[in-house]
This record gives sequence, structure tokens and C-alpha cells, in this order.
Amino acid sequence: MQQKGENELNINEEITAPQVRLVGENISEPGVYPIAKARAMAEALELDLVEISAKADPPVCKILDYQKYLYQQKKKAKEMKSNSAKIVIKEIRFGPNTDEHDFQFKLKHAQGFLQEGSKVKASIFFRGRSIMFKDQGEKQLLRFAVELEEFGRPENMPVLEGKRMTMMIAPLKKK
Repeated sequence: MQQKGENELNINEEITAPQVRLVGENISEPGVYPIAKARAMAEALELDLVEISAKADPPVCKILDYQKYLYQQKKKAKEMKSNSAKIVIKEIRFGPNTDEHDFQFKLKHAQGFLQEGSKVKASIFFRGRSIMFKDQGEKQLLRFAVELEEFGRPENMPVLEGKRMTMMIAPLKKK
């Protein structure tokens, strides 16, 4: 016997309850029926008897084409997956002594990334003795966040991790 997946339902002979509640479009009168009569009704329509809710008393069943039902469920799951947001993180790196022109250049890039819906990870990399200018690096990241206020909001304050100080900026929700 095949192992059932977690989303698979009992169909036809796999339903063991003595009585079932029939619901759905294919039934003239929804209600509680003996299992034999419910199976006979499904066979007459050349469809499957599918147990929708096994925990109910009596179990709830529908008469439908099971393969078509499975196909529609997979299609819905695929659609939900494609509609879910994919988060892209773009990184912008600079040093604690980056001059104004380079800062503005990187700022323009960050604005573009935020407008297309990507998150921006701004990081300052300290080389050698430049770690002594932590406060200068932090000021630069905070200024970067202030300049990008109309495009995104910072998720956290600048954090020093080893020789790099990072800050995440998330795009603003589009209205």
C-alpha cells in the first residue's frame, strides 16, 4: 500500500465511517447518508467520493473528480508561491573616509535599489587603523539613512561586527 502524503484525502473504499455527511454541487439533497448509498451516488455520477473533513462527526464528504481536485490544489499552491514576495538584498560598501562625490554616487544607487523593492545593506569596512574612526563610520551610516528617508526606513541602528559596520534599510511600502 502506498504511503499517503499529508495533503492527500481518503477516497471511495478508504472511507471507513458507517455514515457520511454529503455536501457540494453534485448532490441534489445535502445531508447524512449511509456510506454504501454515498458510494453508489458517486459511482452513478462517475466521480469519486472524497472525505473532506475526517474529524467531523459524521465525516464530511464531497462527490468530485479527485484527480482534477488534486490538480487544482497544486495549481493554487504554485500560484500562492509565485505571489509571495521575494526579498533581494543589495549591498553598498564604503570606507569611513569616503568623500562626498563617492557618497552621493552610492546614495543614487541605493535609491534605485529601494525604488525597485530591494533591501539595501549599507556597510562600512574598516581597514587597518581606520577602526579608530568608528564614530565617523556610524555618523556616515546614519547620514546615509537620513538621506534615504523618502525611499526606505532603517531596520536597525548601525552594528559593528568585527571590522565592518552594517545597517539594513528596507523599502517603503508602495501605496
